[in-house]
Amino acid sequence: QVQLVESGGGLVQPGGSLRLSCTASGSIFSGNAVAWYRQRPGKQRELVAAVTSGTTTTYADSVKGRFTISRENAKNMVNLQMNSLKPEDTAVYYCNADLFDGTGWYDYWGQGTQVTVSS
Repeated sequence: QVQLVESGGGLVQPGGSLRLSCTASGSIFSGNAVAWYRQRPGKQRELVAAVTSGTTTTYADSVKGRFTISRENAKNMVNLQMNSLKPEDTAVYYCNADLFDGTGWYDYWGQGTQVTVSS
């Protein structure tokens, strides 16, 4: 069964850091673009960061200079390092990628991981 699983969320004080990880089971990331989205309370889901099958990255303006997305292909993992966190970064963070399940390519989402930035 193909699925994406996020980990690493939690409660952190403003100015702190968290590292989110996304792993794919039943498929591989190495040839695909992978993205992190978030949904803040009362807001629509928004793109936070994305990385291509290579190393080209894209960031939302609100996180540029603070967040870094990276691939660990050997571990079939994509990470989101979040530094200088702000209360407005509080959200459920989701990993997203197109994965091959043996029959075709489909759009997959993880279950989400909660990030809360609060003192």
